[in-house]
Formats: sequence, C-alpha cells, structure tokens
Amino acid sequence: MSSRTFSRRSFTGLVLAAGLMTSVSAQAVMAQEYTEENPLKVALVVHGNLGDKSFFDSAAAGLKKAEDELPVKITVIEAGYDRGRWQPALADATDQDYDVIIAGTWEMTGFMSELAPEYPDTKFIIFDDAPDFSGGAFPNILALNYRVSTAAYLAGYAAAKVSTTGKLGEILGVEGTTVVEFALGFEQGAKAANPDIQVTRAIAGSFDDPAKGKELALAQFAQGIDVVFPIAGGTGIGALQAARDEHKLAVGVDSDQAAIFAPTDPAQAEVIFTSVEKKVGDSLYTALKETLAGTAPYGTNLILGLADGAVGISKNEYYKKLVPADVQAAVDAEEAKINSGEIVVDTGMK
Repeated sequence: MSSRTFSRRSFTGLVLAAGLMTSVSAQAVMAQEYTEENPLKVALVVHGNLGDKSFFDSAAAGLKKAEDELPVKITVIEAGYDRGRWQPALADATDQDYDVIIAGTWEMTGFMSELAPEYPDTKFIIFDDAPDFSGGAFPNILALNYRVSTAAYLAGYAAAKVSTTGKLGEILGVEGTTVVEFALGFEQGAKAANPDIQVTRAIAGSFDDPAKGKELALAQFAQGIDVVFPIAGGTGIGALQAARDEHKLAVGVDSDQAAIFAPTDPAQAEVIFTSVEKKVGDSLYTALKETLAGTAPYGTNLILGLADGAVGISKNEYYKKLVPADVQAAVDAEEAKINSGEIVVDTGMK
C-alpha cells in the first residue's frame, strides 16, 4: 500500500494547516473554477446514520464547515445499518452529478474500489481506510488515515493514573484494524504509567447497539474496572451511559464527547475525563479545500498522527477537573516524547 505522511506541522485552530502533501502528477487539478453559484458538488455516503455523537457526526461537521466557508455544496446520504444498502447507496451517489464522493472505513473501501475506475472523472475520498494504490491504481481516490494509537497512548496513560482499582476496560465495536489501533495505543500508554495495570477487552460485534455497550460496561464494572474506553460508535453510547449511572470514569472516542453531551446531559459529560479525538471533519475540510485548489494528492494514502495535529486528546474543563495537575504534566511530557520520536507507539497501520 502506498502511503505518505503530512510534513510535521500542527493544526491552525481546528483546521489542518494548509497544504496536504501534493502529488507530483497534475491529475488532481480540478478542470474548472468553482464559485458560490457553481459549487463543487460533494456527497457523503454514511454507512449508518448521523447522531452517533462520534465518528459520523465528526465527518458531517467538517463538511458543514466546508459548505459554510468554501464554494461547496454538500449532500449527506444516510444508508442506515443494513449492509445490503451500502453498496447501492454508494453506487447511486456515484451515478449522480457529484464531483466528489466521500465514504469512510474498511467496510466501504471495496465498494469504492470497484466504482472508482468506472468513473475516472469523479473524485473519491475514503477516510479511515485505503485501497491498494500499488502500480498507480486508483488515481482518483484520496485516502485519509489516522494513527490514533499516538493519541490513545496519552489517554491510556492518564486512565492508568486516575484509576483507583488498577483495572481498565475497553469495548470494541469490532476487531477491525482501525478500531484495534485505538486499543494498541491505549494499552501501551496504560502500561507505561502503571506496569501492573490490568486492561480487559470486550468485543460488541456492532457499532449500533447501545444496549449491548451498556451491558458490557456494566459487566466490566462488576469486575472492578473503574475506567472504560468504548471504541464502538453508537454502541459506545450505552457504555458511556453505564459509566454515568455507576459513577465510573470513561474515555470518549473520535470527538470531544464530553463537550457534545454537556448541553443536554451534563451528568454524562462529567464522567468523560478525556476523549481520543480523530479529527475526521477537519481532514475532510482540508481535503476539499485542496481539491478546489488542485493540490489534493489523489492516488495516495495519507497517514496522519499526533505530530500532524490530526489526532489528540481532549484537554477540556473535565480533564482539568478530574486529572490531577501532576498527571496532566506527565501526559504533556509523554506527548512531547512521542512527537520527538523518543517514544515509539505501537501501531497496526503500515
């Protein structure tokens, strides 16, 4: 698989610094100028539904920002959780008059790989996975991936320090590469903070079953676990609810989940002491911005990490309240070591 990383620079605010690494070939250059009257037409095909307060919502938020600030018209297509609808939804979108089609995760990569060669004039963006670009394949696909293990390491380190029982829990939606990537970093960071820490994994088998997430979290709490890290989309919402109800601590995923819950469920926000943020929306915003500029490197896989500002942990009011100052300082020191290369974080991504 072909891959590239960003040059080492950070976000400006919440937006990736201008300049995804530019492909040498000029094939990414858009053939025409886009304006407010003639916008770039973009479809996001969600293989699920919005409202997960996590992964899909982050993508949609970034595209909403793009629509507000760029000559872009966004359409979001929610295909639901019936797998039989995913390929038809992507195919229907591709067959319409969109300039760019966006979808995410390994579950959609195969479908996109089948369609992209049939529509060479359409641009495709896949996030959180990538096709095999070997031999110059898929010149009209841009892949965005996130080395979240680097951020999850910091959350694991903090979790081990704030745990009073020495037992942490993880709830994975499935054991896919991009999900396990969170767990690898979280476990490594926890062990760095406390070599005797116990980390228990549970597999939900679904991203849209909050009841299952709650059941698994309650079972972990019964075993003495006092910090849970659900990496499970909508299923994880149930695990967070269990943490709220049982007065345990939780680590959010993908977005700053405490901030998301705060307006409607402050009690829920109070137990999420940090989140491992995968800044999908920001990377999609920048990808569209550079598609308009003709500099987006279609035909490559970009792997973005902590040093790029594409992932991180939430250091919000809940973090500052629930994580002791000395632990915050230790986390900052670990982050600096990761960015300098002194600490090498485990990864399943190549």
